[in-house]
Amino acid sequence: MSDKTIDRIKQWIIKGDHDLGTAKITYLHIPEYLDTVTFHCQQAVEKYLKSYLIYKSIPFRFVHDLIYLLELIVPNDPDFEPYFDSVSELQSYAVEVRYPNETIFLSNEKVENAMIIAKEIRTLITGKMGIDIDYNKIIDEE
Repeated sequence: MSDKTIDRIKQWIIKGDHDLGTAKITYLHIPEYLDTVTFHCQQAVEKYLKSYLIYKSIPFRFVHDLIYLLELIVPNDPDFEPYFDSVSELQSYAVEVRYPNETIFLSNEKVENAMIIAKEIRTLITGKMGIDIDYNKIIDEE
């Protein structure tokens, strides 16, 4: 794999980390912004999955559809199959929570779960790629 491709993969992961870090900081300091937290968790997972697709040289469309991204990954790596239910829930956070005319009930449990899913997927993909990228430790704070 070329250095240019590795740099591109790292850029996707870092951007995902920015989304996950934003989610965590917002949750810790502005807990009433649950919609913003879940949106950024969805965005983080999207970027992590896209980094893995680049790593595997699997072409993809630039969409916000997490199910579509997983469907591209699973035939090449069945370890991602158990995440379909989890990302299905995150999928709705890409659009529905962004507009005032859409109502989704977001409990603290759902929001915390969204952050856990994003972190798990990050850990899974970085482990599979053997890429170690430091992130802001705020992501691990409780």
